[in-house]
Amino acid sequence: MKKGFIFDLDGVIVDTAKYHYLAWKKLANQLGFEFTEEQNELFKGVSRKRCLEILLEIGKREATQEEFDKWMIDKNVDYLEFIKNMDASEILPDVPKVLAFLKENNIPIALGSASKNAKPILEKVGLLPYFDAIVDGNHVTKAKPDPEVFLLAAKQLDVNADECVVFEDAVAGVQAANAAQMISIGIGDKNVLTEAQFNFNDFTEISTNFIKDLIEK
Repeated sequence: MKKGFIFDLDGVIVDTAKYHYLAWKKLANQLGFEFTEEQNELFKGVSRKRCLEILLEIGKREATQEEFDKWMIDKNVDYLEFIKNMDASEILPDVPKVLAFLKENNIPIALGSASKNAKPILEKVGLLPYFDAIVDGNHVTKAKPDPEVFLLAAKQLDVNADECVVFEDAVAGVQAANAAQMISIGIGDKNVLTEAQFNFNDFTEISTNFIKDLIEK
């Protein structure tokens, strides 16, 4: 059976989490409360709408629908300003090595991310040509841990869901991969990503032999 490999974006391919944090922190400060890096961990793999709901819970703030919609836009405008100057230096270590190995072996590759800015980010860092399909926040109605984003990615790659491998750094993302009956690989703290089938701190720990074994499973 043909294999497909699906990558999350933030915290897996590039470290854009810091820019999301800065944008959310700026909004929190404008609304009159602090937002810490520790609290930002709650936002991993979560949609922008849900992030704002959590932020308002943290700040004990309520919002009209009009305010809510405006703050969503304000946050994204600030985030886009922060990422404007992103380049290849933002790619996390050894990600290109794994992508290149998959490409050389004609393995279809997809992006499965909650981000609505996935394509421009991949363009900025020069990785867009590696991807055969991009499924992001513009294409899904259900956030992780719902498996929708990964199931859509598998469909676009024309690969059975149970023949897909997912790289994720968030608990919700790992749960989504497992719900889709895909092989889940946690990138980050194994004590947090306990539900992943495999765990690595980052891609420097992933050998091409390991990838080859996954392809041939």
